[in-house]
Amino acid sequence: MSFLDSVLKVFVGDKSKQDVKAIMPLVEKIKTFEAALEKLSHDDLRAKTSYFKEKIADARKPLNAEIEDLLKKANETEDIDQREDIYLEIDKIKDTIYTVTEEVLNDILPEAFAVVKETAKRFVHNTTISVTANTFDREISGEKEYVTLEDNQAVWSNSWDAAGKPITWDMIHYDVQLIGGIAMHQGKIAEMQTGEGKTLVATLPVYLNALAGKGVHLVTVNDYLAKRDSAWMAPIFEFHGMRVDCIDYHQPNSAARKKAYLADITYGTNNEFGFDYLRDNMAHAPDDLVQRPHHYAIVDEVDSVLIDDARTPLIISGPIPQGDRHEFTELKPKVDSIVSVQRKYLTGVLAEAKKLIAEGDTKEGGFQLLRAHRGIPKNKALIKFLSEEGIKQLLQKTENFYMQDNNREMPKIDAELYYVIEEKNNQIELTDKGIEFLSGEDDPNFFVMPEIGVEIAKIENQGLSSEEEANLKEDLFRDYGIKSERIHTLNQLLKAYALFEKDNQYVVMDNKVMIVDEQTGRIMDGRRYSDGLHQAIEAKENVKIEDATQTFATVTLQNYFRMYRKLSGMTGTAVTEAGEFWEIYKLDVVEIPTNKPIARDDREDLVYKTKREKYNAVIDEVTKLSQAGRPVLIGTTNVEISELLGKMLSIRKVPHNVLNAKLHKKEADIVAEAGQPGQVTIATNMAGRGTDIKLSEAVKKAGGLAIVGTERHDSRRVDRQLRGRAGRQGDPGSSQFYVSLEDNLMRLFGSERIAKMMDRMGLEEGEVIQHAMISKSIERAQKKVEENNFGVRKRLLEYDDVMNSQREVVYKRRHHALHGERLRVDLANMIYDTSEGIAETNKAANDYKNLEFEMIRFFSMSSPVTEAEFGKLSVQDLAGKIYKAAFEHYRSKMERNAELAFPVIKNVYETQRDKFKRIVVPFTDGVKSIQVVTDLEKAYETNGKQLVNDFEKNITLAIVDDSWKTHLRKMDELKQSVQLAVHEQKDPLLIYKFEAFELFKGMIDKVNKDVISFLFKGELPQETTNAIQEARQSNKKENLKTEKEEIQNLDERSAQNRAAGNTQRQPEVVETIVRDSPKIGRNDKVTIKHVMSGENKTVKFKQAEPLIAKGDWVLVND
Repeated sequence: MSFLDSVLKVFVGDKSKQDVKAIMPLVEKIKTFEAALEKLSHDDLRAKTSYFKEKIADARKPLNAEIEDLLKKANETEDIDQREDIYLEIDKIKDTIYTVTEEVLNDILPEAFAVVKETAKRFVHNTTISVTANTFDREISGEKEYVTLEDNQAVWSNSWDAAGKPITWDMIHYDVQLIGGIAMHQGKIAEMQTGEGKTLVATLPVYLNALAGKGVHLVTVNDYLAKRDSAWMAPIFEFHGMRVDCIDYHQPNSAARKKAYLADITYGTNNEFGFDYLRDNMAHAPDDLVQRPHHYAIVDEVDSVLIDDARTPLIISGPIPQGDRHEFTELKPKVDSIVSVQRKYLTGVLAEAKKLIAEGDTKEGGFQLLRAHRGIPKNKALIKFLSEEGIKQLLQKTENFYMQDNNREMPKIDAELYYVIEEKNNQIELTDKGIEFLSGEDDPNFFVMPEIGVEIAKIENQGLSSEEEANLKEDLFRDYGIKSERIHTLNQLLKAYALFEKDNQYVVMDNKVMIVDEQTGRIMDGRRYSDGLHQAIEAKENVKIEDATQTFATVTLQNYFRMYRKLSGMTGTAVTEAGEFWEIYKLDVVEIPTNKPIARDDREDLVYKTKREKYNAVIDEVTKLSQAGRPVLIGTTNVEISELLGKMLSIRKVPHNVLNAKLHKKEADIVAEAGQPGQVTIATNMAGRGTDIKLSEAVKKAGGLAIVGTERHDSRRVDRQLRGRAGRQGDPGSSQFYVSLEDNLMRLFGSERIAKMMDRMGLEEGEVIQHAMISKSIERAQKKVEENNFGVRKRLLEYDDVMNSQREVVYKRRHHALHGERLRVDLANMIYDTSEGIAETNKAANDYKNLEFEMIRFFSMSSPVTEAEFGKLSVQDLAGKIYKAAFEHYRSKMERNAELAFPVIKNVYETQRDKFKRIVVPFTDGVKSIQVVTDLEKAYETNGKQLVNDFEKNITLAIVDDSWKTHLRKMDELKQSVQLAVHEQKDPLLIYKFEAFELFKGMIDKVNKDVISFLFKGELPQETTNAIQEARQSNKKENLKTEKEEIQNLDERSAQNRAAGNTQRQPEVVETIVRDSPKIGRNDKVTIKHVMSGENKTVKFKQAEPLIAKGDWVLVND
């Protein structure tokens, strides 16, 4: 704790104590119900749940009745404005229902929590509980072994199977667990130490909020915990008639997955909840939807889900044309050679630097040392040399000199390098020498991007024919596209070789590159690095290079979880990230006191000069502890170190288990053994999120579990997580971290003062420092990294917030189209927006002829105003007239379509209704045709109106989906290209927001016009009688993939783009406007010709531009 924190506590008070003090009256209130509930029979205890549900239903009843009346009105009225007002009123009432429900839940909280506690108590004290069997008991007895029927009695056992592990219920809620449960119901994060029973705590708010009948989601970090916890806690809820399910047991889009979401309580992993949301927003029928509206979620290990996973968006992608085309294999030998050439050259430079420094020439020696550090920062010999006395200070002093005046002198250092590595920012940049080396003598321009503007001017000045000029320009754009892609590929390959290490950031298993989670050491199955980096690593490791894909739907976990009406969480380590939780999710962190005081001995860090000394000290200590009969848990930061320590222990003949990303499937077995006397377990910081290491009495007497950390992690949370494995429920234990100046954290962010102090003390090999000041200094270094990581996550969220506002608009429109009830309002708004656009553009240009043309083009009708009226009316009045006429025209057209189709529908229904349930009716706009599926019976009962509704629904969904996919691709390209703004001293985010708004405005405008155009032109073909046929269930599945992309930070992106210029994958040649004739003024009159009808018209150039851009018209040279 800092001095400032200490002063604030004196004046303001301790926040955690104040939080607990505010909750304590509710805890006392819960206890007042305990005596009365103990006297109730089992049946009466169960009846409490029905009583609570009735209380909630009574509070909602008048509001639900109001919604029913309003819906009735909406269905009866044809006035679109009135309908829209009704729907807005319904939304407000739904918000009121939520508020009223929360008030009732707060009111019944003490008694409801007491009911859950009493239920847990009865399961502990009774091996079986007999109750009067109800329908739910009879149903569940067929599915679950712990419920059996005896006459009219249901017998509940207190032993059952929890995901393969037999358990007998033995837990009753402590007071501190009641505090945690209240905090979570209030929408806060409960920070509870390891072994305090977070899984049991969750039963309290889960039961209470499930009473509302809107569904409660309990989110876990992995499927093992989701399956285990859903099976472990289920009987407590099921005893009270609540359904419990786990989505990870069922296939996506299946009936079983849908049923799991309809349960009162649904367990599952964060990824699956997020992917189901995206899949639902790609569905084409209401029956395909699996999720209900997002009501309440409790996130287990909330720091892991909402912070560690926040940099990785969920993505559903599909194949793109020529997605298997890439240059990774061709460019790999070039990158291989440049990496080895630089390594070889800098090994010599480092040797020279050592020699010069030893001779006392620190100026030239420091110069050579900095050069080696800029080119091979992870070189083990360099890292070892930097741990020697005075060397790190010399490097920092030299670096400061060359970095002054905005890096003015740095090119002298980089002159002989082929590429430069910025390790702190995780970026890499080719130098001129590197580009020259890669290009070779054969083609010096192999990686040089053509200057588009200059090259076009050269082509235009050659006086060629239009055809030859067009061909040359096409070649130029093709060359630009190829080189842009090539530079992007090269950068990613360089990064794969120079910055990513096998068995550290990733492992190769089953001929696949799999990312290892830096926080937990677990393999993140299905996750890929973005922007082709994953393909580059696949090329480096000689495994199959996966095809490139296109994004169809995406969301970050941050924005997914912000959709819940109420969100809360639980973890052992949240307080260090409390600021981020509040800023991004508005979640407060409440520190829950432990049931018994913590007896663990947390020792100050031991700091060594080199890794070798540190590891030797670790092995000596572990051997001693193991021989004393204490179990030892060794925490490491990556697979490589865990394997190295494993070998060192094997040499000493110390029996041990290794748990890392390669052996993650054995986790449960290894953790179960970890508490045995003398047992040594090596784990990559992953040991047991969600699992407890239980100790025998003999082990407790020997001193309990010993935690040995071999390195400080970048994040304090992960170190606290490791420490928390020992000292559960008042058990004895100890924790000790071993640190060296060669560790990544100390190397990159460690204070200079530590290095200076060790130099001054003149420590010999193997000697160690241990002091509170050193530990504080290390903690400060960790804070620097945490701030940096928070900055990256916040920046990513700012970008995704732009996408999210667009996503909400598109998904809301999809939702309305899917369900149909609000679609007519959306269509009316589309007609009005299009009418307004037509009125504005043509009134501004005072062009009545173009107005007539656009009325025919979009609405298939003549102008509702004469030329004289057009001149007098204001834009607003003109738009209103166009809208009224267009809407009336549309309504009569749809009625005519229904009348035309009805005789055929009637005939099919009356003669073949036993054969057909749904039918397919073809519609056409004269160019494209679409097959509309409709319910035969509904179409017959509504005199064909259902068919028209389904026609509107199909068209809207098809056009919205197609435009959204294209828009997502453009947004991906925009996100990359705006990073170049850094070099112009502009904020890329601001430019991204502005450009994204323009792109989205264009997309919505296009969707409106395309939907309207098709609906107004849509006709039933004349031969409809024969065309109507049975709608068969299509089994065709799109080849879609779900993945989580590991996003690089924006410094990395700018470095990537700096070398490449604009590295867009597919420059859109069509959108590049090239002038091949004298410049035309915006108000000059020009003649344009319609490509389909051949019609000629003369308009001002500013009016012609948008028409030419759409491709329907071309400019005619006079």
